[in-house]
Amino acid sequence: MQQDLKIAIIDYNMGNIKSIINAIRHINDNYKITVTHDKDEILLSDCIILPGVGAFPDAINKLKEKNLINTLHTAVIENKKPTLGICLGMQLLFSSSEEITLTNGLGFIPGKVSYIIPKKGLRVPHVGWNSLIIERDNEIFNSLKEDKDFYFVHSLHVECDDEYVLAKFNYGKLMTAAVKKDNIIGMQFHPEKSQRVGLLAIRNFLEWSISKINEDNKC
Repeated sequence: MQQDLKIAIIDYNMGNIKSIINAIRHINDNYKITVTHDKDEILLSDCIILPGVGAFPDAINKLKEKNLINTLHTAVIENKKPTLGICLGMQLLFSSSEEITLTNGLGFIPGKVSYIIPKKGLRVPHVGWNSLIIERDNEIFNSLKEDKDFYFVHSLHVECDDEYVLAKFNYGKLMTAAVKKDNIIGMQFHPEKSQRVGLLAIRNFLEWSISKINEDNKC
């Protein structure tokens, strides 16, 4: 069973990296964490975390500036490395976003990112704790039991086919909270800011990554 997990956190100056590192260190201090935009380091990693805070067009431009678009495609799509997108990082996984101006995303998961339409009594951005509604059995959220409150900070949300949706949340209407497609997981909320339950979600992603790596090694 692999324990010396090599984790690449993508560094493109648009993420809350320190909190993610602290969360992983709390889970298992033996994991090797590399904060990088280097192609070789990313391709040598076991799994990838794509954080994100800010505007979608700026993030795509930063990824292009650091030559990360093709690197991520190779690592995530061709090499099928387990990948976690967090908040804006999850949104970047999709086809496009209407934030500020229509911008193409990485296109790893079909779908689009749209503005949250304000409802009476509900402010945008959506900031604070909200409860997940689990849509189907999955390795990431099955162990959460009763505690499913996570911390959100966002003005846009993902619209995609239900086949990719792991969990939703209610903010005037049901919206996508988490997704999965093959080796890719996305979380609209910030697990690194969601205290105990957030640590559990990150732990589950990392353990799921290890299980996928071990399965691939058997082939």
